[in-house]
Amino acid sequence: MTLQHFTQNVLAGEHLLFNDMLVAAELLFNEQTPADDIASFLVALSQKGETAHEVAALATVMKSYALQVDAPAGIYIDNCGTGGDGLDTFNISTTSAFVLAGGGIPIAKHGNRKISSKSGSSDVLEALGIHTFATVEETLTLLEQEGIAFLYAPSVHPKLKRLGEIRRAIGKPTIFNLVGPLTNPVPLKTQFVGINRPNFVMEYASVLQMLGRDRAVVVSGTRGMDEASLEGQNTFVLVDNGDLIPFALRAEDAGLPETPLEAIRGGDAQENAQILRDLLNGKQSPYFDTVLLNSGIGFFAYGHAASVKEGVEMARDSILSGRANDKLQAVIAFSEKIKKEGARS
Repeated sequence: MTLQHFTQNVLAGEHLLFNDMLVAAELLFNEQTPADDIASFLVALSQKGETAHEVAALATVMKSYALQVDAPAGIYIDNCGTGGDGLDTFNISTTSAFVLAGGGIPIAKHGNRKISSKSGSSDVLEALGIHTFATVEETLTLLEQEGIAFLYAPSVHPKLKRLGEIRRAIGKPTIFNLVGPLTNPVPLKTQFVGINRPNFVMEYASVLQMLGRDRAVVVSGTRGMDEASLEGQNTFVLVDNGDLIPFALRAEDAGLPETPLEAIRGGDAQENAQILRDLLNGKQSPYFDTVLLNSGIGFFAYGHAASVKEGVEMARDSILSGRANDKLQAVIAFSEKIKKEGARS
């Protein structure tokens, strides 16, 4: 069976069954599959619209090729979003990771360099002085010591290099954007995921359920933002021990002012790093409020907060107490230590 066979089915408007997508996904990771065939398949899937079964099957295969990670015992959350919303906002989920860690939530955040944005998670971390060359063992040491770590996708998914090049050549979001947050090699029981497709929120929640999450929150913000937005209404589904519960929420429901998306535009990695530093030092702005909202949802997803509004107050305390910034400084110091030890060896 060739990938072209599946592409023809997809072009005919057929949704692939879970087992068929498992076969197609293996072909995506096969070095012998021509790059043009892979690109054609990914574009065809995107044009058709991916299904929950297609996403879950690709996530299953991709995770099977990831490095095995022996994480310290704990219940970890990941707040990595899908990216690909084209809105050029700053690095909201990366900033929120420090806020969640400052509030006592163990977070193992999966991330990558920019593929369809100006600054991916790993780009802004590098600009902050947090290096992406740490080994898995070093990353797990940081996770154990500080309750926060960043897993650089190419380091834990060695077979993604070629696919990353093909995705960059396509230049638009593909199914891999949807799958990225689902393939964290650290075992997750809980998750908060922002996606760029409001009409796919329920399906994405069902994927998380298929993949064994006990509790999770999926959100799509206004204009398809892959985070919760201060502008307009956010579309959610809560996964709660087998139940899929849809709900909607606006910024004012969480005690925050409605603010247009234009107020949280980001820039390149250096600009976004400065926004992150200022914010964790308590500088009030729409960036600050956006992180309060998204971190608040993280506290709610984890079960620390009984509501998003309560979670927002936990996030505010994490920042204004200095604990979130302490986590940032601890991760930078750990990274610098690794860099110096590497230079000596």
